[in-house]
Parts: sequence; structure tokens; C-alpha cells
Amino acid sequence: MNTEQIIQNTINFVKETLKGAEGGHDYFHIERVYKNSLLIAKDEKVDGFIVALGALLHDIADSKFYNGDETIGPKKARLFLKNQQVDETTIIHVENIIKNISFKGGNFEQQFTSPELDVVQDADRLDAIGAIGIARCFNYGGFKNRELYNPEIPPNLNMTKDEYKKSTAPTINHFYEKLLLLKDKMNTESGKKLAEERHFFMEAFLNQFYIEWNAKKQPKL
Repeated sequence: MNTEQIIQNTINFVKETLKGAEGGHDYFHIERVYKNSLLIAKDEKVDGFIVALGALLHDIADSKFYNGDETIGPKKARLFLKNQQVDETTIIHVENIIKNISFKGGNFEQQFTSPELDVVQDADRLDAIGAIGIARCFNYGGFKNRELYNPEIPPNLNMTKDEYKKSTAPTINHFYEKLLLLKDKMNTESGKKLAEERHFFMEAFLNQFYIEWNAKKQPKL
């Protein structure tokens, strides 16, 4: 089976597996990450096949929806890729991308690095910021029935990995605990450039949010 057919089979598999998923982690999220991965990869020396598979399978079983179990995603990806007769070296690389792509809180240390992971991770982080990042953030907050904002609950910038996974803080706190930190955590030059504009948009959104929350007049331009 050639690589193009395997990639198409992977797309079909992910579409079917994520049918009915929460709106911020559905197939359209995967598709955006996949497209941005291909865009970023053009300027990097990477294995395009691994980038494509890593992007398409990176959220095949997000631990947030499996009681925090981080082993299910890599297992699902391995089983599928085995059935597609993908070589063991590639499967291990894709597993490592899935295991290490997530933010998991500011104190998490990544256990694996590769140029392919750098590309897919940047693409995934881009989808967490900017206009789509804001939409995804509030969609997930609503899915978990969280408060939009509570001035009495400040962001926790020193969470452990376990605390980050179990957090029930208001949605606005997530901007400070993760989203606004991502711009400076991008790996590739292309990723850094794309993140700048999205980061600026989030800052403008937060400024507007607080103006409206506190019933203040708009400053004159």
C-alpha cells in the first residue's frame, strides 16, 4: 500500500472515530492541524509521511475524554497503523508524537523530540490560539459547565501536570494558564510567525472582554 492510500485511509479512520466528538476536538480540529502541519513542513527538513500521520492521529483519543488515560491514543494509533502495514519505526515515531504533543501544564517536561513532532506540535498549538483558539476554549468550557470568568478565582501559573488535568477553573483562566504562553513555546520559525498575529488577537479579545465585564466605556481611538 502506498503512502497516499495510507494517508487517505487514516483520514477516513479519524473521521469515523471522532464522529460526534466535542466541537473543539472533532475531525475539523484534526483537519486544521493537518493542513497547518503541511504548511509548516514546507520550510522544515522532515519526513512528510510521519508529519501527516502524526497530525491526523494526534488526538485520536484525547485523554481529557478518557478519564485522563494517556495510553489509549497511542494504542489506537498503533493498532490502526499495524493494520495499514506501516513499518515499526514509523509507528513508534507517531506514538511518540501523540505522547508528547500536549501542553499538560507549564511544568511538564517533554520526553521526546524530533523535527516532525516540532511541526505537528506547532500546528496543534496554532489551533489553540487566535479566533479559533478562543472559540474552542469557550466551547470546551461550556462542555464542562465551567464559569466564563470569576474575578475571585485567579489563574494558577504553577500547576503540576496532575493539577492541570484536573482543573475546573473558569474558562478565562485558561488563557493565562496556557493559551497566552504558547506563542513563546513555538518550535519552528514558520510557527512563530503564524502565532504572533493569533496571540495579538487574543490580547485584544481579553481587553474587550474586561471592558464589557466591568461595564466600562470604550477608550477613544
